[in-house]
Amino acid sequence: MASLRNRIDDLLDRRAPAVPMVSLTGERRLALLRRHGDFSLAYSTATQDGLSYFGGEDGYLAFQTKMGRHFVLADPVVDAGARAALLRRFIEAAGAPWFVQIGRATAAVLAELGYRINRLGVETVLPLPATDFSGGRNGTVRYSERWLGKKGYVLAEDDGSLVPAKDIEALSDEWRAGRIVSRREMAFLNRPFATVPGPLMRRFVLLDGEGRLVALLDYDPMFSGGRVVGYTTAFKRKVAGATSHAEIGLTKFSVDRFRAEGVPAVTLGLSPLADIGPSGFAESALWRAAFERAFRSGLVNRTRFNLQGQAAFKRRFHGEEEPVYIAFPKGSAFGMLALLRLVKAI
Repeated sequence: MASLRNRIDDLLDRRAPAVPMVSLTGERRLALLRRHGDFSLAYSTATQDGLSYFGGEDGYLAFQTKMGRHFVLADPVVDAGARAALLRRFIEAAGAPWFVQIGRATAAVLAELGYRINRLGVETVLPLPATDFSGGRNGTVRYSERWLGKKGYVLAEDDGSLVPAKDIEALSDEWRAGRIVSRREMAFLNRPFATVPGPLMRRFVLLDGEGRLVALLDYDPMFSGGRVVGYTTAFKRKVAGATSHAEIGLTKFSVDRFRAEGVPAVTLGLSPLADIGPSGFAESALWRAAFERAFRSGLVNRTRFNLQGQAAFKRRFHGEEEPVYIAFPKGSAFGMLALLRLVKAI
């Protein structure tokens, strides 16, 4: 069955509009990231394997093709003044592409070009230095870090010399085995986990009293004008049966480190399908209702993806929730199926 699906995909992909792709070295993409990568998925657009690129030496957008549809990952990595022109050029070349996990500025341009714009979820942003976990509502967050210290756990940043690669790999394998759907990880919106973090990434670890790895957090950088303007949670891993304080305490520890360094913000990433309110643009009522039902569905949360758990964890930190959008042309049913297959949700 899988081979038949792949043959059908190949047939459909050959019929997709041929997009003139630009060949950008990894070094060049990282240079553009440092200038224009001020959103949470910017690092993924520059480093994720399997992506294609459209644009030029001054900026790009990243995309993949599935079932004959082109899907753009996040916002363009380009100067804000050149964003609209790059989007228009790509739409002319790609026919009717989709745009997934985009910010409001990109959504506004696409709305003017006739796209339907729906909310895809919210991204939790912790502005710094304002987020210092003081006050009564953050008492449980502070308690988690204190509890870990009292029990002999060690929280630290790992530059690669603290935890052996084999222990990182073993932790990731164990974590995946315990997922709702353990045979695959989501793709496109998430890139594969790397035992050794990529350039510019930051890794924080939690060790037990005997020095064994219990949990880790990897962060991707965000840049503007060559300066780090934030970090975003990229990967989380923990051993089976780890204390509930592990992830909370490690998150607080890492955010405190970033605040001490003068980093302006940390994002905890996307809560998919959370708070699906009106987008403020022309949108699809059908997909808005479908997203809301999926988020509430016990079946989806038990058997596919713990949407409610993701949102609940991030709300523990009382950050600012910023809407994230998806943009698509009219006649979206087949395209939505292709997107679900691209991200490996089905």
